[in-house]
Amino acid sequence: MSKLDHLPLALRPHHDGSALYVLNQAPKLLDKVKIRVRIHAAIGSVEQVQVRFSESGEAFPTGPAKAVKTVGDWTWYESVVVMHNPKMNYRFLITLADGRLLNYNAVGLFDLEQPDINDFRINTFSSAPKWGPSTIMYQIFPDRFARSAHADKHKAPDWAIPAGWADEVIGQGPGTSEQFFGGDLWGVIDHLDHLKKLGVTMLYLTPIFPGRSNHRYDASSFAEVDPLLGGDKALQALIEAAHKKGFKIIGDLTSNHSGDAHEWFKASFKNPGAAESEFYYFTEGNTKYDSWFGVPSLPKFNWKSEELRNRFIQGKNSVVAKWLKAPFGFDGWRIDVANMTGRIRDEDMYAEVANIVRKTMVEVNPDTIMLGEYTGDAAYEVQGDGWQGAMTYANFTRPLWRWMFDLTAKDRYLQNMGYIGRNESAAEFVESHIKFAAAFPWHVRVNNMNALNTHDTPRFKSYTQDGAQKVAAGMQFTFPGIPVVWAGDEFGLDGFNGEKSRTPIPWNDERPTDKSMIEVYSQLAALRKKHSALVDGSLRFVYADKETMVFCRENKKENLLVVATRGKAKNIEIPTDGIPGIASAKLVYGEAELRAGKKNTKISAHKMSFAVFHLPAA
Repeated sequence: MSKLDHLPLALRPHHDGSALYVLNQAPKLLDKVKIRVRIHAAIGSVEQVQVRFSESGEAFPTGPAKAVKTVGDWTWYESVVVMHNPKMNYRFLITLADGRLLNYNAVGLFDLEQPDINDFRINTFSSAPKWGPSTIMYQIFPDRFARSAHADKHKAPDWAIPAGWADEVIGQGPGTSEQFFGGDLWGVIDHLDHLKKLGVTMLYLTPIFPGRSNHRYDASSFAEVDPLLGGDKALQALIEAAHKKGFKIIGDLTSNHSGDAHEWFKASFKNPGAAESEFYYFTEGNTKYDSWFGVPSLPKFNWKSEELRNRFIQGKNSVVAKWLKAPFGFDGWRIDVANMTGRIRDEDMYAEVANIVRKTMVEVNPDTIMLGEYTGDAAYEVQGDGWQGAMTYANFTRPLWRWMFDLTAKDRYLQNMGYIGRNESAAEFVESHIKFAAAFPWHVRVNNMNALNTHDTPRFKSYTQDGAQKVAAGMQFTFPGIPVVWAGDEFGLDGFNGEKSRTPIPWNDERPTDKSMIEVYSQLAALRKKHSALVDGSLRFVYADKETMVFCRENKKENLLVVATRGKAKNIEIPTDGIPGIASAKLVYGEAELRAGKKNTKISAHKMSFAVFHLPAA
């Protein structure tokens, strides 16, 4: 066999980039880094363990690793690797007494030699702020979050279709981008106490610059806050109020394109002699141009232009810098369609642009975070040198939808979720997550955004089985990464696509609500804040079948055992010696029954259950 699937999950070797296994979490070039792996006796008699690592394009094995700790039938082995290059990959070579040589990499344990692309990854790019992994994010779409008394002073713009707060949202067709509810930043200030109760620690605002749409991804200027949102004064007031209440707050920037009403585009359209002409991909006397997926209102930036770089992303006078500095003080940026930025035909300036943006952010305030949007697989490109984390659906959101999907739903091909033809099992969720997370270095993985849904997807609740949101929210708050609450999740709102899910928040019950999730999010946030292992602990899956998965989050202080079910779990069995200390397990959240025996531990839980047990650190 090529993959050693006969070993129970709980007894397979384990390593990840967390502090239990990589003792230096922010190595510098030429640092010596201690790297550990834990191996259970069930694998067989171990003769030797080595780390095979990359150096300047070649692969070398270390000398034999030292056995540094034994806990029950687990032995921890330690090797030392020198950071010869800024980016390195590695795997473990496990030689058994019977002569077999096993390869253990980021996707599993194998008899056969494996491609380097699936190795563990380590680099010298760990620069995300310390507060990043502990963040609990709340995503706000300003037009739909809250309308303050200030908003009544503003007339709807000429492009807009005015709507009352209780009106039905247009989800597709004419008027989708023009429907205008008039939410503003003053309205966000009015509801900060709600967000505090929810346990939120960071606000993420989708674009606040003026545009000719309700989503504002078609910026007409980056020099001011949209007056319809309250202008610069409202943003200053919001950031100040948010900071006083302990929130971080980040903005949303479109580095791939502007709107066709942008001052730069208007200056250069049909005017080849304009200085801004080089900012875009014009042809035919500047009458034709490239745009985001051919949408005329979203002309694509040409990052070969040094002047564009200077105005937008480079240096302390750039757009990127302006909003991080006083009198504003954003704590970071989420970069829209980061994966497409700087890429067109044979040109690829993606990494260059990302690194310039990050350099500028560091110059202004190194304690800021930079998250890149990826609707697809981000792992092999997001390594921390530019984007410090990713808004990505591949490694968490999509597998979760496929596990919890309601097969009675009429729609099967869903925006940013792809085609869902069947219910995948918990075991398949685990397999998918491991594969799509494998290429992230740990410091990126803990800063990735774990969303159930966003403004660009249908609502999770609308397409999943009854009770699924509570279980899925539990997984958001217990997986490595940043849990993301999309405004309205806590009110049980629905939406068949991303546009429809941008529903005005029913502060005064303007539409049907289910507020039960408010307490769920509050409790999960409190759990995450209390237990550090849920922030920086390793992730080790110990059981998965069709209906149930069980995993551990462990650091030097504690071990959290997490149980998540879709269907009923009745006396599922996990080898007791696979989880040291399980006899001392104490239920700290949810409902489940755990009975630890000498050989096996049995766990039972109802359908759609989520539970967390606290164990001592091994």
